[in-house]
Amino acid sequence: MPFAIQHDRAAHRFETKVDGAECELDYTLTTGLAPAVMTITHTGVPPEVGGRGIASALVQAAFEAARSEGWKVVPACSYAAAWIGRHPEYRDLCA
Repeated sequence: MPFAIQHDRAAHRFETKVDGAECELDYTLTTGLAPAVMTITHTGVPPEVGGRGIASALVQAAFEAARSEGWKVVPACSYAAAWIGRHPEYRDLCA
């Protein structure tokens, strides 16, 4: 199932709403480095909409954004760290 994920650059957040529930991925962005580094700090999906692949879609959206921006990624939250273990095609982005 595709999710309409929005990237709020000002808030450093990817978000989507599923069945009225807010789901999000938060990150920090360290600039001044070459390349910049996105650190994924939190992925949150409420239990009532869990198990649908929403967290995975949020993390994938973050990695895709990092790829398009030329950023490296630090998957600091436990979900993002586990996700990258299952998706070796994105490991080249890890800082």
